[in-house]
Amino acid sequence: MKPKMTLKIGIDLAMTMLLLCQMAYMLIGEIEHEWTGTVMFVLFILHHVLNWRWYANLTKGRYTIARIFQVFVNFLILFCMLSLMVSGIIMSREVFSWLPIDGSMAFARILHMLASYWGFIFISIHLGLHWGMVMGILRRFRGITKNTQRHAWALRLFAVLICICGVYSFVKNNIADYLFLKNQFVFFDLEQPLVLFFAEYVAMMGLWGCLGYYAFQGTQRFEKLIQKNKAKTIGI
Repeated sequence: MKPKMTLKIGIDLAMTMLLLCQMAYMLIGEIEHEWTGTVMFVLFILHHVLNWRWYANLTKGRYTIARIFQVFVNFLILFCMLSLMVSGIIMSREVFSWLPIDGSMAFARILHMLASYWGFIFISIHLGLHWGMVMGILRRFRGITKNTQRHAWALRLFAVLICICGVYSFVKNNIADYLFLKNQFVFFDLEQPLVLFFAEYVAMMGLWGCLGYYAFQGTQRFEKLIQKNKAKTIGI
């Protein structure tokens, strides 16, 4: 594997772990939340620098349904991350407290909550969109993932179990209330072990990742079906 690809994968893994820590801000502490958020945003910028060709190619090529879906998700993530940065700086009590910024704390708090939970979902979907690439990398390592029917069904069963746990965790933690501002204050079970909290959010990440993956696969197959029908029509 090339060093640049290794660096990209390392940054993506680090951002994923930091994202989970960010969602547990009341359990890890507000000061730690600010510092991990700052590190995550720096890694996010580095991620975009390393993938600058993606932006350069936006005006090139044909826009299929699958590509439109992917670009749409990516720009939603960018919007959420910028919203988190702005609102986080306004509310900062440690990292950016020295900046002479005067903003509405109430608005910043609501924006931060919305961007956090919507961003979590969009990032999870983004991971699902690139799951095929992840599996391709794993297949390079003999003995980790084999392209057999038995292993394929085992992975599908595991995905189903993750999705079931994800739905349960989504409902249990009232995530929909935060996404649609039915509740403007996030509640945490301070007695819940941090490991269990992470497990629930990993399950939710897996849920949205699976939905993103199969939605992307569905759009690609739909596009191929359209092209196939067009070819038949022209042939007639």
